[in-house]
Amino acid sequence: MTKSISEIFEAKEKVNIGYIVAGYPNLSFTEEFLRRLDQSALDMLEIGIPYSDPLADGKLIAEASFAASQAGVTTDVVFDLLKKVKGEVHKPLLFLVYYNLLFAYGVEAFVQRCTEVGISGLIIPDLPYEEATAILPLLKAHTIAFIPLVSVTSGARIAQIVRLGEGGFIYAVGSLGVTGSKQVSLDRLQRFTDEIRQHTSLPIALGFGIKTHSDVATMRHYADGVIVGTSIVAYTQSNSVDSVISEIGKIFG
Repeated sequence: MTKSISEIFEAKEKVNIGYIVAGYPNLSFTEEFLRRLDQSALDMLEIGIPYSDPLADGKLIAEASFAASQAGVTTDVVFDLLKKVKGEVHKPLLFLVYYNLLFAYGVEAFVQRCTEVGISGLIIPDLPYEEATAILPLLKAHTIAFIPLVSVTSGARIAQIVRLGEGGFIYAVGSLGVTGSKQVSLDRLQRFTDEIRQHTSLPIALGFGIKTHSDVATMRHYADGVIVGTSIVAYTQSNSVDSVISEIGKIFG
């Protein structure tokens, strides 16, 4: 049985979160990786649905997303794949998905299919605070966590944004820019996470710009969870699940 996001954070002092692009380098790799997710050091996994304009992503992830899109990996293809492996995945799966994909699919239909395939939470990078409130009751009705992103540049909006989170965690963007960017100074990072904790009791997971074992070890001083995306997507280029699981173990070990 899959534990909830909250149960994972309650059970572990520090949570390991990874990210892959669905269908990259191919669907067979994604399927095998999901079937063997329990063997990895990850506690939960973000799955990116390929999209033509992934504005939050750096060059490597954007290229992976484009390649998967060109190979015909649509939203329905991703849902069908997750349906195939549902009984074999026992760690929470999250979608990192751009709102245009939800809008084009139909928000209610998208959320319904998320429920059917066992998605535990949604991260929607391009959905602003002012527009996010409309989707929250729907997600709550389906017991899917809304995971808000808040940045070091969010300033006075931090309090508003983090209050949207329910049943998941706060995704704290610890760099200035897209995925894979350089982290801000540690002093600024400390002030940032302290500010978030003033406005929410949800756990904080730091992402963007965290690539190595050393990065992970440092970020664990500031957050309850650490998210690694770019490095893992780079490792998936090997098309070897064994190799990727091994490298993930080194990053989080």
